[in-house]
Amino acid sequence: MSKLVAPPLAIYAHMPWCVRKCPYCDFNSHVAPESLPQESYIDCLLGDLEQDLPAVAGREVQSIFFGGGTPSLFAPQEIKRFLGIVRDRVPVATDMEVTLEANPGTIEHGRFGEYREAGVTRISLGVQSFNERHLKVLGRIHGRQHAIDAASELPGAGFDNFNLDLMYGLPAQSIEEALADIDRALELAPTHLSHYQLTLEPGTVFYHQPPTLPDEDILWEMQTACQEKIAVAGYQQYEVSAYARTGFQCRHNRNYWQFGDYLGLGAGAHGKWTDIDAQKIYRSERLRQPREYLRAESSLRRIATLRSIPSDELSFEFMLNALRLNEGFAEELFELRSGLDLGSIDSALQRARQLGLLEKTETRAWRPTALGRRFLNDLQALFLTEKEGVVSTLTRSLSTQT
Repeated sequence: MSKLVAPPLAIYAHMPWCVRKCPYCDFNSHVAPESLPQESYIDCLLGDLEQDLPAVAGREVQSIFFGGGTPSLFAPQEIKRFLGIVRDRVPVATDMEVTLEANPGTIEHGRFGEYREAGVTRISLGVQSFNERHLKVLGRIHGRQHAIDAASELPGAGFDNFNLDLMYGLPAQSIEEALADIDRALELAPTHLSHYQLTLEPGTVFYHQPPTLPDEDILWEMQTACQEKIAVAGYQQYEVSAYARTGFQCRHNRNYWQFGDYLGLGAGAHGKWTDIDAQKIYRSERLRQPREYLRAESSLRRIATLRSIPSDELSFEFMLNALRLNEGFAEELFELRSGLDLGSIDSALQRARQLGLLEKTETRAWRPTALGRRFLNDLQALFLTEKEGVVSTLTRSLSTQT
């Protein structure tokens, strides 16, 4: 076993309410009550922070991410109060990245400037599409012009770093329509684009009442055509669904993908942290239902699960994250973040290389090939232990071709 070293630390604050639940969404989000309990919920987030602080004492926070749900339902003054107390209680990086997810339909004119004054440094705007028909099918509460107006307001509000979320593979969507969404997004000059495929997730309305989606061949053509257009515009793809201008990769999400640590605060939030003294890595989850979460008598009672990750699961957990990055991972990073020796995964690495899914660079890094990125789930599955995993049909098929 190698020795674990404390990785960078981040904070994820989950805001679980939305104006309306979208039919494709499987996140922990709930229709907001008429009166949102903003103050009491922020108090609970701060209580969660206090509960977790002993596990990460003295470590500097590199990023904070307000995710949802719809965090922009919360007033700027409550976001400011939370950030102020975090700065009082925890060492923070001088250039700490603070991201707030926002939906165009929940932003009042001028409010972005107030979020900037509150300490938010980056906005992630959930546009999904600029096509009115697609927005209606997706159950979004905003229209095309709402999205354009919201994104256009960001630079004037002091945000020189913002992301636009777009989806493709929408019901009855054509390649031309998907490309039109990219064109409109690029006109708004974001520093970052998230572009991901609509999938039918269990527990969603779309899963139980599935719409007709483009077939696999059209999806692949749609994806590659959009990727080419984004690349020509000067954005580098650095992760499965993430594209950025130079210097604007999302630091918070990179920390996830490099198996960093993060405190998960709020209803249903997940956390991960490294105990250097015990040489163990822990995962936690808070109570999922906002009502139960708010009624809990203490922050300790808001913890739903807490477990250390068994050593025989660590390599797969690491690969679930690291292999999403186009650059892959350095051999040294694997050992520092997992506490495992590289030799423990050598057979899986060599198998992945034999199948053409993974390649080794001159700098001792392993990264997915184009084939590996296309069949990422199959690549990641190679790092499952025998008790956990199965060899996929694709992997068996590739085996016969080498």
